[in-house]
Amino acid sequence: MNIILTEETSVDFKTFDRWDEGIWNKVSPIYQGAFGDKGAKPEKVIRNMFRKQICFLHVAFQQDLPVGLALTGKLKGINALLIDYIAVDHDKQGHGIGSKILQFIKDWSTSEEGIDSIVIEVESEMSAENQERIHFWKKNGFTLTDYIHRYIWVPETYQAMYLQLSSHGVVPEGGEELFKFIGNFHKESFQGT
Repeated sequence: MNIILTEETSVDFKTFDRWDEGIWNKVSPIYQGAFGDKGAKPEKVIRNMFRKQICFLHVAFQQDLPVGLALTGKLKGINALLIDYIAVDHDKQGHGIGSKILQFIKDWSTSEEGIDSIVIEVESEMSAENQERIHFWKKNGFTLTDYIHRYIWVPETYQAMYLQLSSHGVVPEGGEELFKFIGNFHKESFQGT
């Protein structure tokens, strides 16, 4: 899929369902830059997720250089895809690449995987940065749930957001129920590392 940003600059996407050392080495600086000090899953956990075949790595490229990524996984028990991490290279932010990555994931989810909905968790603290993130997701069609979830291993609290991709799909609209599926995904990600 090729999405034109300007007449001169396009974004190409590739999805990986297996660990690729070369690709990870290229996108790791983007991932670490965005999440390194904010609860990033260690590389060994991500490798474990690929080994278990429970995740996908979506990479956005401009002129063969990675400019963004998303790490996603299917939520067992519902036909939903969790966006575990999404990031754009710091120097490329503010040019619509994050929205293009999300659009690619929406299209890929329905056409390649038959997914009915997409779920994301956002920090619930009322900071300007968190409100900006929530605004981004709402602008892209996501609904914020009221339930505030507290994990035992990180200090931040979270809320779930969801986007229904098809009218026949069913996604729990309650945040507490969504976090049961999200929590199971995270638990499986870490098991066996």
